[in-house]
Amino acid sequence: MNQPKIIVHGGAWAIPDDLREGVLQGVRHAANAGFQILKQGKASLDAVEIAVRILEDNPVFDAGRGSCLNAKGQVEMDAVIMNGRTLAAGAVAGIDCVKNPVSLARMVMEKTKHVLLIGEGAKLFAEEMNVEMVGQDYLVTKYAREELENYRKYEKTVGNLFNNKLSGCDTVGAVAIDCHGNIACATSTGGITAKRVGRVGDAPIVGAGAYCDNLGGGVSATGHGESIIRVSLAHQTVGLMKSGETADDACKMALSDMAERVHGAGGLIAISKNGDIGYHFTTERMAWAYASDDLVTSGLDPGDSEVFSMSPPAP
Repeated sequence: MNQPKIIVHGGAWAIPDDLREGVLQGVRHAANAGFQILKQGKASLDAVEIAVRILEDNPVFDAGRGSCLNAKGQVEMDAVIMNGRTLAAGAVAGIDCVKNPVSLARMVMEKTKHVLLIGEGAKLFAEEMNVEMVGQDYLVTKYAREELENYRKYEKTVGNLFNNKLSGCDTVGAVAIDCHGNIACATSTGGITAKRVGRVGDAPIVGAGAYCDNLGGGVSATGHGESIIRVSLAHQTVGLMKSGETADDACKMALSDMAERVHGAGGLIAISKNGDIGYHFTTERMAWAYASDDLVTSGLDPGDSEVFSMSPPAP
């Protein structure tokens, strides 16, 4: 039997001080909830789904409720989930009415022959599956509106948000290994503030925003989506673990390669097939937390980490 573990992130960007406690509490709660699932002997897929759902429901993060707004002030959400044992994956992109995109992505994986559904097709599928639908009044927060107005005022472009370590919005994700040694990963996002309508970043792209394979490990990525897509960041990181690198070294090597090749910044969380945990980021900050042995370890700034005893998550 393997020792179950889970690691989550709440995005890699210049997270402002006024969000510090909110994002740290949020990732700790998600990691704790995912670990409680694993402690019951349930699958890693269940753990990453519940962890990401919790992050999607928390308006402090850019996923689900709290998603960033595009250039027209609309929400467009993306998500992916993957099974490292079978390499099965499901994803959705450009959706604007689903409460938990990660759960719809899992339904794409388990209920269809497809991997990725977008826009109107994803919405029709959500209606068929009777998933919980919500309106813009639920998804759009005051903070998201203010961020859009700031970008319009100062005419910042979506291309420099992460490369120059400026403020903006980003992604959430989770990676877990269960007692059977099966690895799963999931990533969800509302994209980048003031993005062009219809823009899809790395999050729902298998191999970019997330990837897992029991032969190597699992990864969830965060950061500048176009850069992550160009280097297939998550797949590259799993490949390094397959070749024998630790999860931590694989994250550092992959992000270094992305910076050198395409001048992109971002963050990674990972668990190898051996169960070692890794995380690294080249942005100013990244909110992360991992749970193992009834302890939650979390951090935000480079070199920053705190350890807490776990308790059952609040209902």
